[in-house]
Amino acid sequence: MKLLIIFIYLITIKFSYAFEKPDLKNLVLEKNPKSYADVIFMDINQKNVNLVDFKGKLIILNFWATWCAPCKEEMPSLDNLQSNVELNNLKIFPINIGREDKLKSEFFFKELAIQNLEIYLDAPITLAKKFSLRGVPTTIIFNKEGKEFARIIGSIDFDDEEFINWLKFYN
Repeated sequence: MKLLIIFIYLITIKFSYAFEKPDLKNLVLEKNPKSYADVIFMDINQKNVNLVDFKGKLIILNFWATWCAPCKEEMPSLDNLQSNVELNNLKIFPINIGREDKLKSEFFFKELAIQNLEIYLDAPITLAKKFSLRGVPTTIIFNKEGKEFARIIGSIDFDDEEFINWLKFYN
């Protein structure tokens, strides 16, 4: 009987921990997850990528620019997040909204030794308007149903253990 009580207690702690918001001042949770139509952006080869094709995955859209110092600071930890084996259902799309050419974006990734992420573009700046971005970096997190349930305004350390543990629950 004691083992059963301990087991139930441990499971309850695990689930309550997962629901708790990490202690990140710039993480905003949506009470009612938002749906968006036509979330389309381009890969580095100018081919369209439609978010609806990734339903069933935990999705992160990270909006950045090569001239953005906080973007440069957080990108290596975002790269690490994509390779986290405990987040095997996670797909990260770093979307450059800076209107820079392909070579400048590739140099940015090479300079930071980014190996697990690909470059995506928001030309002609449709998603920045659609999501009402107020600056970069901004990160939007979509659940498996394709609905925005969280947004990070500004930069964070994506290697933060508390954030990773919270994200695992949605994986």
